[in-house]
Amino acid sequence: MPRTRSLAWSELKIGIIAVAAIALTIMIVLAVGGQGGFAWQRYELKTLFKNVQGIKSGAIVRVAGVDVGKVTSVEFADANVQITMEVNEENKRRITDHSRASIGSLSLLGEPIIEISPSSEGTPLKDGDFIQSERTSGQFTDVAENATLTLEETTALIKEIRAGKGTIGKLFTDDQMYREMNQLVSSAETVAATINRSKGTLGLLVNDPAVYRQANTALANLQEMTRRINAGEGSLGKFLHDEQLAKSLNSTSANLDQVTGRLSRGEGTAGKLLTDKELYDRFNSIALRIDKVAAQLEQGQGSAGQLLHDKQLYENMNGAATELRGLIADIRKDPKKYLNVRVSIF
Repeated sequence: MPRTRSLAWSELKIGIIAVAAIALTIMIVLAVGGQGGFAWQRYELKTLFKNVQGIKSGAIVRVAGVDVGKVTSVEFADANVQITMEVNEENKRRITDHSRASIGSLSLLGEPIIEISPSSEGTPLKDGDFIQSERTSGQFTDVAENATLTLEETTALIKEIRAGKGTIGKLFTDDQMYREMNQLVSSAETVAATINRSKGTLGLLVNDPAVYRQANTALANLQEMTRRINAGEGSLGKFLHDEQLAKSLNSTSANLDQVTGRLSRGEGTAGKLLTDKELYDRFNSIALRIDKVAAQLEQGQGSAGQLLHDKQLYENMNGAATELRGLIADIRKDPKKYLNVRVSIF
């Protein structure tokens, strides 16, 4: 009997050690292999996506590229897909209501994972809270969609070119445009050949050293002129650099402003002429009278009008003037004939 009891106690100790070893192994596996540590060291977060891109339970959860947990379930929630994940407690202060969850990948074509952006602002999320999701740019699906769209646009462009639409399409399909382009190339070749033979102004400029020297001399003269102007030499240079001339121009401008102001205020004769209505009416009346006199002269009214229009009166006055000139000439020739002075003494 004692031997039997001893064997039973030995077996019991072996069983206890085996159970303890298994439990320790499980704890070590969970501590080392699990992304979130033990169950009492993790808390739950949820998020919603319209497309999870094949993510499954057990997928890695990362914060700033560091593994902090794993996905525990993926299930539909109306039109969206709800992802539940467990994250270790030590990252609670890094995951706030300003953080965002997105779907990343271990490599370009690797399995999808959950990427959470860390934030030092906002309120830390609690167990069971939802974290807002966002679409990650640069995913392989985005690249595929862009490539597909580019391929479709390229195909449509090739179809338009084949149909002869647009300039390139006409260039490929329109014989007339091809001939015109060919003529343009031929003309360009002719022009290039003419320039190489030193014909024309451009040809001389390219090939004739004398023309080059003249152009270089003209450029040098222009540079010298610019230097003299910058140095204040000559009339133009003084105009640009002479402070006294600038002061004179400013003084003239000020005087002009003063004269303009006086005219606007009605000061002086010119100012009154511009602003005084009575003076304006008087000038207007004089102008009307002059117009009336001119009209009367045109109509031949009065002595002056008749003098302008009566031919007989003009001829009589012209004849009288002629006779008067003849009389004056005769008097000059023989004054005694016309001038006889008698003196009588009583």
